[in-house]
Amino acid sequence: MNSMVQAYTEEDLPEMVRIWNEVVEDGVAFPQEELLDLESGRAFFAAQTYSAVAKDSESGKVYGLYILHPNNVGRCGHIANASYAVSRDTRGLHIGEKLVSDCLVQAKKHGFLILQFNAVVATNIHARHLYERLGFLPLGTIPKGFRMKDGHYEDICPYYHEL
Repeated sequence: MNSMVQAYTEEDLPEMVRIWNEVVEDGVAFPQEELLDLESGRAFFAAQTYSAVAKDSESGKVYGLYILHPNNVGRCGHIANASYAVSRDTRGLHIGEKLVSDCLVQAKKHGFLILQFNAVVATNIHARHLYERLGFLPLGTIPKGFRMKDGHYEDICPYYHEL
């Protein structure tokens, strides 16, 4: 597999929607509960500051994606937020690392000074280890900050990275 990360194109949208919905359906990482369809997905990904895909450089198969956008407005508008989604069948192949690394570059290019994650589920140890390996710092723990798909609550751990 030879993957590259690049800005998404219209042809990537069906796979982006599928992959995004996989993570929403899993119910263990994204706060969203509503699934996207092609129309709502088109609007959602276009509304971000930047949306990118990790795809095979030969076949064009999409393995994952990220969205980048302001975390807040006005005096806090220099802080970015991002979300990452990797297809179930390619998890564990370091696609997430490529997405996060590219996102750090793009956040800086887009004028952000900090990339902050508000709600990393404490039990998502693979994501937490990746973020820490890439230089993100934890901000503490918010007890019972995330309602899991089965209804129980898990702690969340916000992270940040100065750009």
